[in-house]
Amino acid sequence: MMDWVPVVLVTFKVLVLGVGMFFAIKWHYDQGKKEAGNVNDNGNEKRAVLRASGKVATVFVLSLFGLGLFTFVLASKLGLDLTLP
Repeated sequence: MMDWVPVVLVTFKVLVLGVGMFFAIKWHYDQGKKEAGNVNDNGNEKRAVLRASGKVATVFVLSLFGLGLFTFVLASKLGLDLTLP
């Protein structure tokens, strides 16, 4: 009976954080548009922002992979059973 509780709670957490991040990003984007006004941009700024966000996403994924690998190695060294059921 308790097997479904973590699934429901993790799903709820992901949904809440996802919605919160969406609205936070939307609010910041709208504020940036409001401050910029109607300035005609040739796309250089958008390209720079996309490049920077790509770099941040890459660093995040690599650090997540490294943390997972470190956790797996540490758990193996401590003798924990890591086999899937």
